[in-house]
Amino acid sequence: MNSDTLPSVVEKNDFRNAMSRLGAAVNIVTTAGPAGRAGFTASAVCSVTDSPPTLLVCLNRSASVYPVFRENMQLCVNTLAAGHEPLSNLFGGKTPMAERFIAAEWTTAMTGSPVLTGAVASFDCRISQIVSVGTHDTLFCEVLALMRNDDTHGLAWFDRGYHPLLRQEAC
Repeated sequence: MNSDTLPSVVEKNDFRNAMSRLGAAVNIVTTAGPAGRAGFTASAVCSVTDSPPTLLVCLNRSASVYPVFRENMQLCVNTLAAGHEPLSNLFGGKTPMAERFIAAEWTTAMTGSPVLTGAVASFDCRISQIVSVGTHDTLFCEVLALMRNDDTHGLAWFDRGYHPLLRQEAC
């Protein structure tokens, strides 16, 4: 029997509980284009390569925003700063899209995607490839432009809660 035919012995809840112990940056992923404007909160974002600069973003195919991202094929990953917890909750819930966007200040990236003012970093991307696994699509996103904010600190999600990331002062 090869590994492709081995049944999974990991229960869904056990997997979810173990994953809660894997810390991650909190992001609001946005898009704007022919299909409209949309955004959602995500911690399933990571670097793939720096040549060409590429990120991956995981998005549930049953999410209400999925068709908008799939049609627009561009997005901006806005990495949240400490203090953005209410905004993360807003974009992570069932709040109507227009109400999500009026809760913060936005500019526009070169792709047209919304960029969060005050984000730690924002990555303006074109979706270059989509791979489906289980309930989610993995969006491979080529970074076309980026913005950095070195005057603020990040926000992490760990153990089912928010944790501000504070810069340590040099000794």
